[in-house]
Amino acid sequence: MTWRHGTWTVEHDLPFGVLDRADVGSAVVAGDVIASGSLLGTATIVRGARRVGVAAEGLGAVQRVALGAAVTRGTLLAGPPGRFSRSAKAPFDGRLIHVTAEGDFVLAPELGQWLARATLDGRVVRSDSSVVMVEGSAWCLGGLAAYGPDAVGELALAVDAPIDELRPARIDVRLRGKILIGGARMAAEAITRAHACGAAGVVAGAAPAGGLRVVYGDDVTADGLVSRDDRPTVLCLVGFGTAALPDEIFRPLASFAGSRASVHTASARLFVFAPEEAATAGEPPAIALADDHAAVRPLGTPGELAGVVRFPSEVESEALATDAGLVPLANVLPFDAKR
Repeated sequence: MTWRHGTWTVEHDLPFGVLDRADVGSAVVAGDVIASGSLLGTATIVRGARRVGVAAEGLGAVQRVALGAAVTRGTLLAGPPGRFSRSAKAPFDGRLIHVTAEGDFVLAPELGQWLARATLDGRVVRSDSSVVMVEGSAWCLGGLAAYGPDAVGELALAVDAPIDELRPARIDVRLRGKILIGGARMAAEAITRAHACGAAGVVAGAAPAGGLRVVYGDDVTADGLVSRDDRPTVLCLVGFGTAALPDEIFRPLASFAGSRASVHTASARLFVFAPEEAATAGEPPAIALADDHAAVRPLGTPGELAGVVRFPSEVESEALATDAGLVPLANVLPFDAKR
């Protein structure tokens, strides 16, 4: 998706263990905490109704701890007090997360706390135990894939031209808290240095797949990776390997330097909080896969159909005649095509 200014909705999926969340209608600013909860360990079942000696449906009458409450080791869950009474007690510090139909308690230890932050300025339009949805107005640029946690910060230009690679030497602690604007490529060294220097995130045309595996592990996929861990936030706008940003994408992006922005990794979108008149959106040209399949490049002109052509690989395919030569038609896509 190319640059658009409008009203957007963002869904923030919540993990298990929600303790608090924003109410519907609440006004929020990007970066505000909209939900919080506990990171829970392996759950344990503690006998309840059978231990106390009541029917499962009668457990509520003798239950002493509310569902979702924090407990410490020895906390009375159900039954009368007393050392030798028939009662159910917590075997460890944790939280009561469920009561089964058979009348047993499910407890889990608390390993820490998690926070979910808004990535839009606007209002909460949905809020439940699984998701908080925020609606608001902003400039939006859709990317191909995003990795790491959501990020909020001020945009900072870190390259001189859309064909430039983001160099580690351009990154230092003065960029702490900022979302860096890269060019055609961001290697693993630049991503990890940006994270070490406290940058909120990095946005560029592409990142090498091998570099992403170095940063995020071998399980990372081209679909992106959403996490709440302390990992770098990366948004690949066009592809993998190398991908020079078209002028219609890079020019508004560079002009937004200094503006507040956010990256929503689940939908791979960049939001910029600037007035509608702050930039002029244009339609970017189509993009084509390079001959070595290691880069994506914008086509300067629309090109013309050249019919079926036999390429050096001995593959025959419909071709598009461009300023850079013949390109297999299957390797050409509109910039905002789903891929």
